[in-house]
Amino acid sequence: MREIFAGLPWWVKWVAVPVIALVVFGGVIATVVGFVIGLLFKLLVFVALIAGLIYIVRKFTAGSSSRSDW
Repeated sequence: MREIFAGLPWWVKWVAVPVIALVVFGGVIATVVGFVIGLLFKLLVFVALIAGLIYIVRKFTAGSSSRSDW
């Protein structure tokens, strides 16, 4: 593989090959990036909901009972 690229001009190695790769695999790359961003967003929403639930539970239980029950 190294011998094949050795005889080519620089613009083929650094411009044409990456552009062709993006055209061929662009849909796959976009799908993977979209999936990862969606998963991170869902994880962030999950953590925020759990933190809100913990805050609400502690706020209501602190007023009705003492902290020594924990």
